[in-house]
Amino acid sequence: KKIIGWDEILEGGLAPDATVMSWRGTEGGIAAANLNHDVIMTPTSHCYFDYYQSENPDEPLAIGGYLPISKVYELDPIPEELPQDKHKYIMGAQGNVWTEYMHDFSHVEYMALARSATLSEVLWGKNHESMEGFYKHLYQHFKQWHARGVNMANHLSDVNVAISQNRNKRPK
Repeated sequence: KKIIGWDEILEGGLAPDATVMSWRGTEGGIAAANLNHDVIMTPTSHCYFDYYQSENPDEPLAIGGYLPISKVYELDPIPEELPQDKHKYIMGAQGNVWTEYMHDFSHVEYMALARSATLSEVLWGKNHESMEGFYKHLYQHFKQWHARGVNMANHLSDVNVAISQNRNKRPK
């Protein structure tokens, strides 16, 4: 058996085979990798799928924070500042879903599905040249999930409209 623990285990000295789950940012993961320990990156900034995923007022209650798909897509599980010879200690990343605000599986689907698919894309190597290309791919999944009755958040379809009126000009 091997120990795995949140990055707080760095504070008391690590067991020889301990794996560190870096959730309070990437610093704990960097420290653990520099000590030759395996690391799973799971920073709140990119991997907490129980946070709000849009700023829409009708979002279901969440624990707090704001984590849109675009932020998940920006994750690089291997921090730039980690020396090349330590990259091998980064095992990957994990999305977290704490369910104290989720009362049924439908709510869990809503909170986690699109962001889990996005994290998968990140960890499998970003097969698209841009985030917009990935969105087109993800939208195809949305159509399939919708046809199956899956409760997913589709904030890619959100429309932001701003209307202004210039009273000095007449329409042509």
